Amino acid sequence: MAILLDENTKVIVQGITGKQGSFHAKSMIDYGTKVIAGVTPGKGGQEFLGLPVFDSMKEAVKETQATASVIFIPARFTYSAALEAIDSGIKLLTIITEGIPVKDTAKIKQKAIKNKVVMVGPNCPGLITPGASKIGIIPGEICSPGNVGIVSRSGTLTYEIIQNLTVNGFGQSTCVGLGGDPIKGIGFNECLKWFEEDPQTKQIILVGEIGGTGEQEAADLVKSEITKPVFAFIAGQTAPPGKQMGHAGAIVHGKSGTAQEKMRILVEAGITTVRTSSEIPIKIRESI
Repeated sequence: MAILLDENTKVIVQGITGKQGSFHAKSMIDYGTKVIAGVTPGKGGQEFLGLPVFDSMKEAVKETQATASVIFIPARFTYSAALEAIDSGIKLLTIITEGIPVKDTAKIKQKAIKNKVVMVGPNCPGLITPGASKIGIIPGEICSPGNVGIVSRSGTLTYEIIQNLTVNGFGQSTCVGLGGDPIKGIGFNECLKWFEEDPQTKQIILVGEIGGTGEQEAADLVKSEITKPVFAFIAGQTAPPGKQMGHAGAIVHGKSGTAQEKMRILVEAGITTVRTSSEIPIKIRESI
């Protein structure tokens, strides 16, 4: 079953005629994602990649009954595009764009929560249910269908872990890239709960980073509600205190956001925590 998306999910690409939007829309289509329309203001009525293009999300959703949208739009326009998507009635909003002002993201998130929209990102690689559908930029060729659910704050590190799992014979149910901004849509806990309820998912991998408290909150949830085996890796183990490591949200303040502190808390919660990402398939094999 997997989580969040499957082969029947109807997707609209906002910014489909732009450089990034067109490239990744084609990749999504080639993978088998049911991309059914695009939105670019001023280009409504045209066709692009064999799909109808609409001027607005309201028109696109009305005509296609799509339930998901992905945004490939410059940061300065993302706020209005995201609000338009939420107002159109979609239920899954994925924002790939990076560099969005924090105040804009906060307002988008507030509206998404109010309208019960699952918001992934911004500044994220998106999500994929291997063999069925992908939304965003995760390379489909490194994935394989299976039983391991992945939720991650990282981008390229997630690809490395997926590749290692596939090479070692462990397919994935769904992989979700949360994004690294300090304010974002869904977090670890939402995904952990969905994976816990998903009959296809048998093991869960949590990929964290220095900074923030999401991993600590996830540890509390695992102790109280998650029965499936959870494996964790924290990036930034050698990062000096006070340094930002790639993502706006990956900043350590004192001891609370260090990799060492996060790993200690995760271990205390009963989560198998590794020091290198390559250890994950080994630990999963040992647990079976």
